[in-house]
Amino acid sequence: MTSEPLILAMETATRAGSVCLTLGSEILALVAGDASASHSNDLIQNMQRALKASGRELSEVDFFAAAEGPGSFTGLRIGLATAKALATSMQKKCAGVSTLAAVASAAGPSERTVALLPAGRGEVFAQMFRVTNDYVEALDEATHIPPQALANRYGSFATLRWAGEGAHLQIELIRGVAAAQGISFDTLLPDAQVEGWSLAPSQSDLAGAVARLARGQWQAGRLISPQDLRANYLRASDAELKDRA
Repeated sequence: MTSEPLILAMETATRAGSVCLTLGSEILALVAGDASASHSNDLIQNMQRALKASGRELSEVDFFAAAEGPGSFTGLRIGLATAKALATSMQKKCAGVSTLAAVASAAGPSERTVALLPAGRGEVFAQMFRVTNDYVEALDEATHIPPQALANRYGSFATLRWAGEGAHLQIELIRGVAAAQGISFDTLLPDAQVEGWSLAPSQSDLAGAVARLARGQWQAGRLISPQDLRANYLRASDAELKDRA
C-alpha cells in the first residue's frame, strides 16, 4: 500500500477505553468508552459508532490496532480477541501497541515522560519515554512497582512529565517527592512545556495514540499477522499467583 491506511484502533487496557478510526494521521472518529461498563458490552457498539460517524464501512479498514498492555487483564483479552477475530475474518494485518507508550504519546512531546497505570495490588505499571510529534522512544524497561519506589526510580531527574491514570491516582505522592527534592510541580495545560515536574491532563482518548503509533509501525513495515498479536501483561494475574503459591 502506498496510500494512507484506514486504521481502526481500540484501547481496552484502561477502565473506560476508547475506539478511534483514522485515515493516516487524520482522526475521522473517536469514541470514548464508559468506565462503568464492561468492554465486552460496549466495544463493538463503540466501533460501530466510530464507523457511522465517519461514514465508513468495516470492509474499508486496512488494518486493526490494539493496545497490547500492560493494563486490565480482562480488558486486554477482550480488545485483542476482537482485533484478532476481525483481522482474521477479513484477512487483514494487525498492530499491537504498548499501552504505556500510548499514554506517553497522548501526553505530548517531552524529553522525559513517565507513563503510569494502575497495576492492582497497590502497584503501578511504569515506564519512561522520550516523545516527539511522530515518535516515542523507551528510555527504560516497563515494570510494575509499588508507588513508593517511584522516588528511587525517577527522583534524580530534574524535569519530568507524569502521565496516565496511575499518575493522577498518585498525585500527592509525586507532589511530595518533588517537594522533598526541591523540584517544582505543576499541573500541565495541553501542549505546554514547563520546567521541573508536571502532570499531564487526564486522557480519555488513548485509542487515538494507539492509532498514531500503529501508523508508525505500518510505515516501518512492521505490521503483524492476527495470530501474532499477543498481550503483554507485564506481571502474572492474581489467579496465576494463587496457583503458584
